[in-house]
Amino acid sequence: MSKPRVIVAISGASGAMIGIEALRLLRERGTHETHLIVSPSGAMTIAQETDMTVKDVEAMADERHSFRDITASLASGSFATEGMLIAPCSVRTLGALAVSLGDNLIVRAADVCLKERRKVVLMLRETPLHLGQIELMANVTRSGAIVMPPVPSFYTRPKDVAELITQCAARALDVLGIPVDDLKRWPTNEAGS
Repeated sequence: MSKPRVIVAISGASGAMIGIEALRLLRERGTHETHLIVSPSGAMTIAQETDMTVKDVEAMADERHSFRDITASLASGSFATEGMLIAPCSVRTLGALAVSLGDNLIVRAADVCLKERRKVVLMLRETPLHLGQIELMANVTRSGAIVMPPVPSFYTRPKDVAELITQCAARALDVLGIPVDDLKRWPTNEAGS
């Protein structure tokens, strides 16, 4: 393995651009081999929310995997990865992961990462939340996943939506353990406050 591998999944929730931006940042950084999974609903979201095609997005990744192929390399713990980012993460995907229902490659790959004690960052895209969804978040957190809704950082004084998307994607990669130069961090006060 020449580069460490990272999995990026785009499921069927609003916010496909965050997953796409994560792929762009990883490609620009050049330090990781990227493996992409797009759900059928994720493909519809890409078409609705962007000017890109699924093929355009797939071309940004080093490897592409079929959503239905639960025999893919990513479905095995022996396939070493640094972890997985699901951006955006639908409630359906969250629920399936909460009960280890590996009926598609996104959930199976995330479940494998969790059992192997690798990081899994879920950019859950839903609001407001009801108790059932909050309980699902608690269940995946107990299993080791990190639930990270794409909450914008306004201290960065973003000039446009593109900057908000970049900050969300860069922050998610940072939580995954992959720092990127595009992440704007909270300013420190050297003299103290």
